[in-house]
Order: sequence, then C-alpha cells, then structure tokens
Amino acid sequence: MIVGQGLYHDGFPVNSEGTFAELAARCHDDGPENTTFAWIGLADPSNTELSDIQAAFNIHPLAIEDAGSGEERPKVDLFGDTLTVVLRPARFDRETHHLDFGQITIMCSPTYVVVVRRGDVQPLARLRRSLESKPSQLKLGPGAVMHEILDTVVEGYYPTLDHLYEDISSLEERIFSNTAGPDPTEDIYRLQAVVLRLTKAVAPLNDVLKSLRHSDHPVLTDALQHYVADTDDDVQRIMDTLSSDRDVLLSALEANLTKVSIRQNEDMRKMSAWAALIAVPTAIAGIYGMNFKNMPETEFEYAYYIVLGGIALICLFLWRSFKRSGWL
Repeated sequence: MIVGQGLYHDGFPVNSEGTFAELAARCHDDGPENTTFAWIGLADPSNTELSDIQAAFNIHPLAIEDAGSGEERPKVDLFGDTLTVVLRPARFDRETHHLDFGQITIMCSPTYVVVVRRGDVQPLARLRRSLESKPSQLKLGPGAVMHEILDTVVEGYYPTLDHLYEDISSLEERIFSNTAGPDPTEDIYRLQAVVLRLTKAVAPLNDVLKSLRHSDHPVLTDALQHYVADTDDDVQRIMDTLSSDRDVLLSALEANLTKVSIRQNEDMRKMSAWAALIAVPTAIAGIYGMNFKNMPETEFEYAYYIVLGGIALICLFLWRSFKRSGWL
C-alpha cells in the first residue's frame, strides 16, 4: 500500500501526481544539477507494487528481495547506484511484556528514496511532515531522508529501554524484599530474552553506521556525515545500556538463586530443630511402651508426672537453645 508519495526540488515539495514511472522521469529531467528527487513510502506492499517500483526506478532485484522480506537483519548493501539500508524498529508492549519488531528497507540513489515498511511498529507519516517543514534539511537530498529514518528508528529504542529499566528496577525490589511473593525467576528469564532480542536488532547497526560513515556514495554528503556520526553515538549508548541491563539481570538471577538457597537452608534447620524436639518425647515414650514386666519406676506414685515434667524441661531447654542460635 502506498502511504506517501512526494517529489521535492531544492528542498520544497512540488506536484507529485502521476505514476512511479512518471515521477522517475521527472527526476531524471532535472538537468545536471539534479536537485529533484522522489520519496515513495510503501507499507506492507504487494508483489505488484514492488515490481512497479523496481521497473520505474530500475532498482536491483536483490534490493527488492530484501524489501519483500520481513525477517532481514539490519545491514547496508550497495547495488549499482542504489544504497540499501535495512532496519529493525522495535516496540515493547508493557501489557503483554512482548517485544514486537518491524522492518524498514530504505533504497536510495541521487534521484529517489523508496521506503518499504513491514508491520506498524514504526509509522513514518509524522517524519515526512517534519522534514517537509525543514527545507534546508530536505535540500540535502535522499541521504537526508535516509538518515532521518535511521535516526528515528534508533531514537525509537529509547522508550523500550526505559520500560526495561522500570521492569528491572521493580524486579530488584521484589528480589531483595523481605515479604513473600511469587518466584521472580521466570520474570528474570523473560527480561533477559527481551534484552537479547533487542541486542540482536541494535548490534548490527554498528557495522551499518560504520559502512555509511566510510561510504563515498553520492547521497552521503559531507554535511550528512556529521549527522550519521551523531546517530552512531546514540547506538553506542544504547549498546552500553543493553550490556548493563544484561549484567544486572545476571546478577539478579544469581542473587535470587542465593536467596532461594539460603531460604532452603533455613527451612532445613527449622525442620531439624523440630525433629530434635519431637525425638525426646518419642524416645522416652518408646522406652515405656516396651511393656517390660519389671520396671521399678512404674511402681512409684509420682513417676508419671516426673517423666512428663522431664520431657517438658528437656524440650524447653532444646527450644530455647535452637531459638537462641536462630534455628527456630
């Protein structure tokens, strides 16, 4: 589906009505200065729409193949004069604790930029309006559009990091709280999985931005290289945060396992203490339950009360000893 179609000259939008082929022809008719370019936005396009785009702008089939897939990893490729960048925007759902990914494929040359979006994780309609309000930025050409989308995707990771930080902080409070509650182990593994999946989406951007910073492709002017370097700094900051989150979750898991082990040891000590207390009356009752014929103390009038008192005193002594040592 076509979600945006524009033609821009010197940074300002001009009449963009017509087919893809007509827009492509108008870009090439601009003359040697070539300050006109087309910006086409597609969301979950059909094969027919991709074929029309390929034919109109003479895009390499491999770039179209990347755009048709929704499971490509972030990367940058150069097919002829078409620079292709694949991105993986992310969105964290606090309700379901699920991390959703989309895919954005950017194909650009000096005369066009085609953006194919898979999924609704990162809508780009607001970005187009924002760039159209900044002609000086849009005047830099298709490379400016490509960088703005790249920067928007990278900035879109920050809300997910904020949600992760809140969940991890809440998890730490649960682990070190003295109140009883559900076992947090499952939540720790769930958050570790989220961090791992997000790392897989962000980590390849290091190579993508490195390639863009050292590329001599005409859409990447010297002015744009400064913006690319700034986005590279953001990616490094995100990777540092993810690395920190991964370490914190690993420490939280170890702390939780240690706490569980300590709790189990405490339970075992209590069980052992109560077993010792029960053993005293059991042993004495066992002796008197043997039914010997000659047991002298049974003839004594107060023997029954003395035995009960002895059991009570021994059990009280053991109970106070265990209580003082922390076993009870």
